[in-house]
Amino acid sequence: MPTYTKIGKLVAVHGVKGELILQHSLGKKTSLPGLQAIFIEEKKNSFLPWFLESSKSRSPDEILIRLEGVHTREAAMKFLRKEVWFTAPDAIKFVSKASPVSLLGYELLQGKKKLGPILELIEQPQQLIGRLEISGHEVLIPLNPDTIVKIMHSKKQVLVDLPEGLLDIYLPST
Repeated sequence: MPTYTKIGKLVAVHGVKGELILQHSLGKKTSLPGLQAIFIEEKKNSFLPWFLESSKSRSPDEILIRLEGVHTREAAMKFLRKEVWFTAPDAIKFVSKASPVSLLGYELLQGKKKLGPILELIEQPQQLIGRLEISGHEVLIPLNPDTIVKIMHSKKQVLVDLPEGLLDIYLPST
């Protein structure tokens, strides 16, 4: 099964011909050249592909898109507030290294101990939260200047210094 990366959300309908505004977190202005499809999560972990008829950059964080088969304002309305996902290879192709989304899949390290890969990034006003799974338990790690020691893009690793006891909240004591 392919891995998907959440890159944004459909925030508005544009005009009367079914165009949608995709607000994204790719970290750079792009018109998505060569991208054939986006994925929308209709049900939990069920990603349906929607093929692109056209896409045009509007601003550094917005793209105007038209989906195949969606040609009216009314048809486009059903997509409002839906999250948009890319396959992992497409996300890697379009995400800027400076974008927080680029950290997806990076291994999180505390000292020399590997905690696991970042499975999801949750954007909060003051920081990012990285979601991991450690020994079958969901763990949420704050990713901010106080916890990130170093990002090693070449090794796809993030070295963190976590507050004492943070992991104990999530993991049962042995």
